[in-house]
Amino acid sequence: MIVLLPVGTLSVVRADGVSDWPVFRGDAALCGVAGGTLPDRPVLRWSFKAGDSIRSPAVIADGRVFVGCDDGVLYALRLADGERMWTHVTEAAIEAPPLVVDDTVYVGSTDAFVYAIDASDGKRKWRYETGGRILGGANLWRSPTGDRRFIVVGSYDFQLHCVDAVSGKPVWTHLTDNYVNGTPAIAGDRVVFGGCDAVVHVLSMSTGKPAAQVPVGEGAYIAGSVALADDHAYFGHYGNQFVCLDLVGGRMVWTYDGGQHPFFSSPAVDDKHVVFGGRDNQLHCVSRAGGQSLWTFRTRGAIDSSPVIIGGKVVAASTDGWLYVVSLADGRELWSYQIGRGIVASPAIVEGVIVIGAEDGRVYAFGAEPVQ
Repeated sequence: MIVLLPVGTLSVVRADGVSDWPVFRGDAALCGVAGGTLPDRPVLRWSFKAGDSIRSPAVIADGRVFVGCDDGVLYALRLADGERMWTHVTEAAIEAPPLVVDDTVYVGSTDAFVYAIDASDGKRKWRYETGGRILGGANLWRSPTGDRRFIVVGSYDFQLHCVDAVSGKPVWTHLTDNYVNGTPAIAGDRVVFGGCDAVVHVLSMSTGKPAAQVPVGEGAYIAGSVALADDHAYFGHYGNQFVCLDLVGGRMVWTYDGGQHPFFSSPAVDDKHVVFGGRDNQLHCVSRAGGQSLWTFRTRGAIDSSPVIIGGKVVAASTDGWLYVVSLADGRELWSYQIGRGIVASPAIVEGVIVIGAEDGRVYAFGAEPVQ
């Protein structure tokens, strides 16, 4: 089925010109590209000890960090110094990344609920129940006229749920044949996501009706999130391949072979590069145009964390307990920091500050040396 996907993103720049990272991967299309630059030698600005392991990718908005934890708590921290501002308790672990829209934080929990929480004080506005645990983030769609705002989120009840962002009332659901684990990507009126049914689903955001379903192969479970750019979808799967899919023609443009190892990491996509982690302990960079390998960077553990491209550099984390910065041009290691416990959460980057959680239960912020 032919699909046309006009590009659209969730704004990540506030009116005062300061960048935010309010959604998983930084924008609604989930491209994983941050504005600005990093210092050559980032230093640890602060760390915050939460109550358990942190698998939830952090998001950043209005000078605040929002991150979930395996203790079932959503934490709001001050970006400047890591000071705790408030907490909100759910009934099970939070592995999903939050979403921040204006004065509301939306986050799914493994207790099967999506929570809408006041960003200023942590008080609950509403919660919406799905039929299974939620591991992927929510994303936002605004109607062209601006009169409707919908939140979409996947669940282990095999469904993608669309919920009114203000009221928390259901708008539509779409049933798949297996778990929906990743965060759905949005461009224009289309939402695109992969599922553990090994299918890429394309739906109309305004109606919930399917526009296309593209099978990618037996056993090719899509556990990560899809990135969208110029009518193409980029994603890896458990069939040990990474794929570029043409959403206009509904065909695979190229595939990249992972050998005996699957891909869980979501990609970072700019105009020339696609960068993603693998369970072969390597960070992979391929040509966006043809999928040819440009370089690989080897770590000592699987890379399920999703990398971020920023200013000619790539920020990546591994289950080996290290955070890395490598050159986008050739994959050379430029900087690294040993946290010591595995990292499966993905980094968020704002104004040259990297924020990431780890399985040691801490949230870390790295950036330039503070001015004394």
